[in-house]
Amino acid sequence: MTARNASYNYAGVFEGRLDPGQRPAVIIVDMVAAYLEADSPLYCETAQAAVKAAATLLDAARARAVPVFFSNVSYVPGGANGGLFYKKTPVLKVFDEGSPLGAFPPELKPLADEHVITKQYPSAFFATPLVERLAQLKVDTLLITGFSTSGCVRATVLDALQHGFAPFVVRDACADRHQGPHDASLFDIQAKYGEVIALGRERTGRLF
Repeated sequence: MTARNASYNYAGVFEGRLDPGQRPAVIIVDMVAAYLEADSPLYCETAQAAVKAAATLLDAARARAVPVFFSNVSYVPGGANGGLFYKKTPVLKVFDEGSPLGAFPPELKPLADEHVITKQYPSAFFATPLVERLAQLKVDTLLITGFSTSGCVRATVLDALQHGFAPFVVRDACADRHQGPHDASLFDIQAKYGEVIALGRERTGRLF
């Protein structure tokens, strides 16, 4: 397929839009030390800028009493609860219980009344109580940030859509270890699964 035909395959085909609902929540996906520490095998050079953007969004959400959810990853040593994902991606051992690389950075420390979703697979929805907690709060819209764009963020967006929560991805507050997968994932999300927005749009108060 030529570049022109590839472009045409999206233009006029994947152009639907989602509108935000009345009850938003923020979910900060796996924004932990593993992506921020230079000696970590998962280190991401653009992660700190994304943390700064996520912290701005977090402050705005807290100021408006918008529910906030954080996800992290934790495995029993050896990954028995990680199944084939842990086997396929052995770097996940950095999230074995007790690892300092699983800690949240100071800018994104959950408050006592905020929700922490501990997961073992890419999506924050899979085998976690996230759906039930969102339903209890009558949430209909999710503002999604986190690491990595092509992995756990994308998986969470897809599951949000499938569970009936309109996903809005804040591009400034996401990062990946490589720019190509980051850009491609945001393109794909915008085309098929959600809305990709800039942090500045949040300051207008359009979504909360």
